[in-house]
Amino acid sequence: MSSALPYIETNPVSEIKATVIWLHGLGDSGHGFAPIVPELRLPDALGVRFVFPHAPERPVTINGGMRMRAWYDIKSMDFDKRADLTGVRESAEQVEQLIEAEISNGVPPEKIILAGFSQGGVIALHLGPRFSKSLCGIMGLSTYMCQPELLANEAHPANQQTPVFMAHGEMDDVVPIAMGKAAYDTLTANQYNVSWQSYRMQHNVNMDEINAISQWLQARLA
Repeated sequence: MSSALPYIETNPVSEIKATVIWLHGLGDSGHGFAPIVPELRLPDALGVRFVFPHAPERPVTINGGMRMRAWYDIKSMDFDKRADLTGVRESAEQVEQLIEAEISNGVPPEKIILAGFSQGGVIALHLGPRFSKSLCGIMGLSTYMCQPELLANEAHPANQQTPVFMAHGEMDDVVPIAMGKAAYDTLTANQYNVSWQSYRMQHNVNMDEINAISQWLQARLA
């Protein structure tokens, strides 16, 4: 059993009714996306708790073996070899423990949203469709899919109907938009309830996207 992931959290003023688990990108930490919470301007009545885990530190091949927070190793920038499946599975297992902890604390799975940016999005798109309890939603931002050909055989029916929100920057030079679109196409081909939007931006988030995320979260959690 892998060790529990450390995280930072933002709790609602009222009782906790829902949880968003948000996974950061390569070399970042849970602190990277925490400032987005007030920008989402979610109504207090929704009672949304945010959990921002820190990825484990590991050597990353494309960065000369330098140790940094990473959900998996990146051995090559090639489209089909970018995500190391073993690392993806290990991280997915650790994030699954976080979801189960929220459920144990009284948040039903249908009120839990799994979100991720870039590398974190790869974990969200890997774990979400394979998770055995129906989640409220899955969010993949500026991201791609690890070994999309495995999805059809490994998917769990519990999340076949779960809404998936995908968004990407049209000028992304880190994860080209074609990689995001390929993940969207795979989900569509597997009959997932997935939406796609793109923005005039690079490998980041902008205010238009934050507003769209807020609307989507409110619609899902209402």
